[in-house]
Parts: sequence; structure tokens; C-alpha cells
Amino acid sequence: MNDQAMVVAARRTPIGTAGHGLAGVSVDRLLTPVLTAVAADAAIDSATDAVRVDDVVIGNCVGPGGNIARVGALAAGLGEDVPGVTVDRQCGSGLAAVLLAAQAIRAGDASLILAGGAESASTAPRRAYRAVQPGEPDSPYTRAAFTPPEYGDPDMGEAADALAAATGVTRERQDAYAAASHAKALAAREAGRFDAELVPVAGLRHDERPRPLRESVLARMPAAFVPGGSVTAGNSCPVSDGAAAVTMVSARTHPGRPGLRLVAGAVVGCDPRLPGWGPVPAVERVLSRAGVGIRQVAAVEIVEAFAGQVLAVADAIGLDALHRDAARVCPDGGALALGHPWGATGAVSVVRLFSRLVRGGAPAGTLGLATAAVGGGMGVAALFEVVR
Repeated sequence: MNDQAMVVAARRTPIGTAGHGLAGVSVDRLLTPVLTAVAADAAIDSATDAVRVDDVVIGNCVGPGGNIARVGALAAGLGEDVPGVTVDRQCGSGLAAVLLAAQAIRAGDASLILAGGAESASTAPRRAYRAVQPGEPDSPYTRAAFTPPEYGDPDMGEAADALAAATGVTRERQDAYAAASHAKALAAREAGRFDAELVPVAGLRHDERPRPLRESVLARMPAAFVPGGSVTAGNSCPVSDGAAAVTMVSARTHPGRPGLRLVAGAVVGCDPRLPGWGPVPAVERVLSRAGVGIRQVAAVEIVEAFAGQVLAVADAIGLDALHRDAARVCPDGGALALGHPWGATGAVSVVRLFSRLVRGGAPAGTLGLATAAVGGGMGVAALFEVVR
């Protein structure tokens, strides 16, 4: 019988807008303090190795290359015998890292893994083609391809505009959702609901981004990606810096710990031209595997890359994210308000579920869902259950 994987600790850095509060902090230095924090929260004594960390699994998209998970593990003092692996599933990297850790635990290959994600858009290296060889492109490097050319390889903003148009999500709904995300985040910060999960870095103690927004101001913003389109800077996430991590353990070898048990996880593919649709089949798969419906899920964290994308996904899975289910969908605001450090945000979603449900006192059996869209046409989702 497969083991059960549980999240028993969850922390994150404040999220900084690229070029601002965390601009001088490299990605491994963003990661290190959250690894240290979740290790301490899980009562790991790395000096005596009383509880062994079997691995560190970290998501990252645009970092310097190499293995930042190993660098962070060493800098956090976890011990020279603790390895690390860095994974790239684009904007789903942090959540995918958590699922990979769970798979190792369920298979019996590990009993305790630190997993999460880190991104420093501010310090990401500029890349350039090497000396051009015959037959090679001579244009400057812009980004890695999400798809082969025949699939169109759309940028995320362009693809979000296409998804909003295809699903009939209006500009007015997008602006209303963006304003609501900021309002939720400001209320959560004022109420102290972020305090227990935050690890201060470089003097930054709170998320930089959330601010009061009026829909009337958002309505005046021009289209950002497609002429005449509905996606603007106001209803899109900002480029950001940050890191998040969780401690995931075997329920068999670490019994009696309150936390979030992973019920089901999935990564699926979808139309590469509409990558924002990916959470829909991913969520449908995890709910089917768990034998539950979306109405049974108390909290849903959708990575808010674009308001139009969140609304399209929420509509499709049966949630009214603006009205009836506003208190369930990103209840303390999401990436639109807090920021979107690409490789980390999926892990931030798990941290948010942990705070909302475990720290917040939800009863045993309460369900929480995290999901993200992924460049190239993929979706990742994870369903968790509160254990007391």
C-alpha cells in the first residue's frame, strides 16, 4: 500500500515587485531562509540529524541555471549529505515540485522532503545567442520557446487575451476581479493572516504589491498585449521576486502531525495556443480521482496570472469567483495582488492553503485545492485534506 504524503510546515518570503525590495537578492538567497524556516517549523535538528531530510525539490523558471535546490540546501545548513534537484514546469514549477516530493514519499523512497519554488526576476541573467553559425537565427535571444513554431508559441499575455475572448470573459469582469484581489489581500494583511507564513528577507517584511484599486481607474488602462484586447497591466500580475517552501513528510514515519494530506495530484496537457485553460482538465482529473465535487472544496487557490484566465477557469469548473464563491477562490487575494514569482507561485498557493486551513483552524477533513496554468499548454492541480 502506498504511503500518505503530508505537508506539516509551510513558509514563504514576502513577494517583491521586480526591481524593488528584493531586487538585490539572488534566487538561492531567496530560497535559503524559507528552507531554514520550514525545517525549524518541522522540528528538524539538522546539526544532529535527529530527523533526516531526504531531498530538497525546488521549482525555478528563469534562474542562472545550475541546481539552486542544492545551493539552497547547503546554505540552509541542512547537511552535506542532503541532495537537491531543481525542476522547471514554468509557472507550475513550485506546485509540481510539491507533487514530485509527494510521489517519492508515496513510493517509499523518502520520508521527509523540503519542496517549493523560488524566482528572482530581478537577478535573472540576460541570455544571448553564441556566435551565429550557418543556418542559425541571428535575432537576439528573448525567451525559451513554450512550443514548436507550428503551435504559434504565444506569449502568456497574448494567450490570456485569446482565452478571455474564446470564453466570453469581459473586460469589466476582469477589472472587477483584479480590484477584488487587491482588496482581499489588503484586508488579509491588515488582519494579520499572512504574518505566520512570512519569512522577512533583506528588510522586506510584507508583500510590496497590494494597493487600493478602483474599477473606474482600471477601466481607463489600455490593452497591454493585443490591440483592442481586454488584458491590461491592471488586470495582469506583476513580474516578481520571491520563494516558498513546505515540509512534506510520510504519515507512516511521522504520525500525529497536523497538516495537509495530499489526496490527489495531476499534471495534464491542453491546447498550447490556450495554455491558461490547463487548470480545467487538471482540476477535473484530481476531483475525479478523489471522488468529490468542486462544491465540497472549502478553499481554492488558482494562480492569478491574469484575471481573465482565472475567471475562465473558475467558470468552467463551476465557481463564481466574483460573487457567490469569492470567499473560496483566492480568499486572501492572489498573484494579481501579491505578485507572481513564476517558479515559486505554485508553492505559494500551498502555503496559502496551509495558513487558511491548518493555521486557520479548519476541521479535519476540510478540502483545499491549488492549481496553476503552465506555458506550453499544461495545467497542474493538487487536492489536499486537513488532518488534525
